[in-house]
Amino acid sequence: AALKAQLDAKLFGQHLAKDVVLKAVMGFSNNPSPKKPLTLSLHGWAGTGKNFLSQILAEQVHPAGLRSKFVHLFLATLHFPHQDHVKLYKEQLQKWIRGNVSACPHSVFIFDEMDKMHPGLMDAIKPFLDYYEQIDGVSYRKAIFIFLSNAGGDLINKAALDFWTSGKSREEILLKDLEPMLSVGVFNNKNSGLWHSSLIDRNLIDYFVPFLPLEHKHVKMCVRAEMIARGYAVDEKVVQAVADEMTFFPKEQKIYSDKGCKTVQAKLDIHEDI
Repeated sequence: AALKAQLDAKLFGQHLAKDVVLKAVMGFSNNPSPKKPLTLSLHGWAGTGKNFLSQILAEQVHPAGLRSKFVHLFLATLHFPHQDHVKLYKEQLQKWIRGNVSACPHSVFIFDEMDKMHPGLMDAIKPFLDYYEQIDGVSYRKAIFIFLSNAGGDLINKAALDFWTSGKSREEILLKDLEPMLSVGVFNNKNSGLWHSSLIDRNLIDYFVPFLPLEHKHVKMCVRAEMIARGYAVDEKVVQAVADEMTFFPKEQKIYSDKGCKTVQAKLDIHEDI
């Protein structure tokens, strides 16, 4: 219930992601003996809420969220920068995950910038995501793994635009409209971090979660939420001014924000004096 309340209040325009993650997490947490860890792969353009959702989810498992010593965030460009060190990274990653799950079975691992991961690196964690009761005396079945990626964003945007063009509302888009295309697209995309990965091959990713591009109304929701978070009264003139400064695509229709809500905070800073 707490997770649902947080997502309803803070995550805008993502009916699919909200629905899928809620069901996945409920099923997982209500299962006294899951057969494998929960593994979610979140896809979509920047600023659509992938990071945001993973933080909210982490906070539901460990109240300190990203500050908790049981929540681990890996950034491809920071933690695994060099292509020629992949072998070393694989060993370090296995050791790190083994050590942390030994200390806390409910550890949460978030891998950001998956589209910048070196091919093959993520296969190092395959044993931990698989259907093993335990490996060397450690059970990984209560852990949660979350992958964040811009890969597949173009496919999702195209599907959303097709729905819009055919006069359907975005809320009519179902997971089955996107997930099969997304898993194949990511598997065959050299820049996805999961290119020809055994994690997909072995069906170890429980859900590919699509994040849809955000429309004008969602950007305005983000601005209002940010104003409330800063303790301001919501001023619709400011909301409109910030939304007007965002850029939208496609060129002709200008339906979707090309940065999602990513620059809302910075843009609001400029309008603070109003």
